[in-house]
Formats: sequence, structure tokens, C-alpha cells
Amino acid sequence: MAIGIIGAGRIGKALAAQFTRAGYEVVLANSRGPDSLADLVGQLGPSARAGTAAEAAAEPTVILALRWSHLPEALPTLGSLAGKIVIDTSNPYLERNGQLVVADLRGRSSSEIVADLVPGARLVKAFNTLPAALLAEDPQQQGGRRVIFVSGDHVDANAQVASMIATVGWVSVELGGLSTGGRLQQGRGPFSGLDLLCRG
Repeated sequence: MAIGIIGAGRIGKALAAQFTRAGYEVVLANSRGPDSLADLVGQLGPSARAGTAAEAAAEPTVILALRWSHLPEALPTLGSLAGKIVIDTSNPYLERNGQLVVADLRGRSSSEIVADLVPGARLVKAFNTLPAALLAEDPQQQGGRRVIFVSGDHVDANAQVASMIATVGWVSVELGGLSTGGRLQQGRGPFSGLDLLCRG
């Protein structure tokens, strides 16, 4: 199974490393083009290759490892993502005067807004509650496995993402749909930054 990862910052790099180690093929893209990723994909090994954003978006599962502020401009350039599983790792932060502030979501969860930008896709919220350094660590820690929270409105997509999470070695905990679960795990939500281990 191949995964497209759009965004090669800290989150994108951490996830690319974890999924290639787990046996997935990864197409990694950024805004600067495939040539800028040559060193990184060389480090990741033969299961990774650099591509354009459109090539990454052509895979059946697409991870959006982009900043919140970049999503409205970037997503319309990818073409239709209808029918695909799209994993949203973003948090609704904007930078103003050197400070991070929460975007005005007008009562919605951030992933509901992202879902509107990828009509027809099966959007799943995941990998947004932990910093990249923890996502890059061995999922097995202190006799347990690190928890990854998952929210989404499509049962089959949630299950497939949970299977991907388990293959890497993490444990998934589903929080519900995008409106309820997404709100719990998005930036400044009660589960944001919560680092849990599942034992047993």
C-alpha cells in the first residue's frame, strides 16, 4: 500500500520514516519540488520516493502534513480527492506578530473546515496531538505503546487508519466524528498534547 504525504516538515518527515519502516511505500512532496527532497528520500530508503504534490495526492491514502494557514491555498491545487482517505494532521494555529493564535473557526471543528476543502474525500483527523519528536520515536515505550487519537465521519476510513497505526506499532483510540472527536483533539482541545501509553 502506498501513502502520499504532502508536506515535508517535521511532522511529514516523522510520519514518512515511521511508515517506510513499517513496510509502506511513501510518496513525499513539498512546495519546493522533488529535487529538494533527494537527500531525505535517500535516508528513508527504497520504499520512499519524492514526487510532486499531485503525484502524492494520487495515492489512495493522502496525509496532509501542512500548516493550517497553507491548507486553503494548497488543497485546491491537488485536484479531486474524492473517495480517498485524507488524513488531516493540522492544528488551527495562525502566526501573528510572532505569536501563535487560534484561528476563528466560527463554532466548527478545524477538520470539518478541512473536509469542506476536499469534497468527497473521507477525512480522518490523526497525528496532530503529539509533537514531531514523539511521533518519530519508537511507538513502544516503557512497556506500552503510544496512543494516536483518531476522529472521522466514515467508519471504514477510521478503521483503515487504525490499521495503519497498528502496523507501525502505535495504538489508536477513536474519539468519534469530526464535530465531536475532532474538537477534542484539535489544538487547544482537551486531548491536545496528551501523551498516553497503552499497556497490555
